[in-house]
Amino acid sequence: MAGLQVKSLEKRYGTASVLHGIDLDVKDGEFVVLVGPSGCGKSTLLRMIAGLDEISGGELWIGPRLANKLSPQQRNISMVFQSYALFPHMTTRANIGFGPRMRGESAQSIEPRVQKAAGVLNLNSYLDRYPRQLSGGQRQRVAMGRTIVRQPELFLFDEPLSNLDAKLRVQMRTEIKALHQDLKTTIVYVTHDQIEAMTMADRIVVMNAGQIEQVGSPLELYDRPGNRFVASFLGSPSMDFIPGTVEKGDGAPKLRTRGGLLLPMSESSASSGQAVEIGIRPEHFLLSDIKNGFPFLVSVVEPTGAETHLFGSIDGTQIRTVFRERLSPQPGETLYLTVVPGNVHVFDPKSGVRL
Repeated sequence: MAGLQVKSLEKRYGTASVLHGIDLDVKDGEFVVLVGPSGCGKSTLLRMIAGLDEISGGELWIGPRLANKLSPQQRNISMVFQSYALFPHMTTRANIGFGPRMRGESAQSIEPRVQKAAGVLNLNSYLDRYPRQLSGGQRQRVAMGRTIVRQPELFLFDEPLSNLDAKLRVQMRTEIKALHQDLKTTIVYVTHDQIEAMTMADRIVVMNAGQIEQVGSPLELYDRPGNRFVASFLGSPSMDFIPGTVEKGDGAPKLRTRGGLLLPMSESSASSGQAVEIGIRPEHFLLSDIKNGFPFLVSVVEPTGAETHLFGSIDGTQIRTVFRERLSPQPGETLYLTVVPGNVHVFDPKSGVRL
């Protein structure tokens, strides 16, 4: 096993700069997820780690070795792609053992490793089947088995669940996390799905426009986002934002909306009269009464069974709320809500930085 260290890493295509000085440390045995919108540079960074794309600037260390000039074969890594890339004429057993066989290793040394990988991935019953006889999730497990038998220092995953349906994605998330717990090998995993990032990672790296916005544990980023981008990207449904100005007096600070409504607000570095934007997670809104709450005009009701999602507006700002209760208000009805001040995030409306 090995850790990974990236120092001021840059990627340029001609005059176009794609990655702008990336710094990242991945500990030995850590599960790190790179997440961000399409085009943010996360897959480019992964391909540079793999040696598939050249490094334009900076340093890449895998364990104690500077890897900038090492070929992919010399890096002792293994990569799982979005496409399964299985050989259709080979059985599961042959697909899993393909890499060691091509390196000239003996059948006696390969078979125990194939059996171990199949056991870890629950593929023992499918070793003699061909890819056409397997489900999408089983094919993805075969692709993972092919990486395990190589016994790499570092696993790289490039959006491996994108081609699976919703139910299989949930199942495979659990299986990949269980695989990491069993093998304890360093994993760098790329996805645009923030739910995958939240449920699987030891640490999340949020990327945007070729740079890192914030690095931290899933709950750290969810509870204390460093800026508006991270706050809006992590969470499903995403955080609601309401603009206004700060009012500080003898009591707790308040946000005065553009229409004059006063909303609870947490302590922050913002001064009285300063224009800010507050962020509230949909699940942090609480039902209240007309005396203690603020009005919320309901426009759409979405029951999901376990939760009720209400889409509407607060003083003209569109927001979504989530309640565990099975509510059934009518469109056009006004409910009264409140929020615990500690669950209110405050951001600078220009820079997006948390205040």
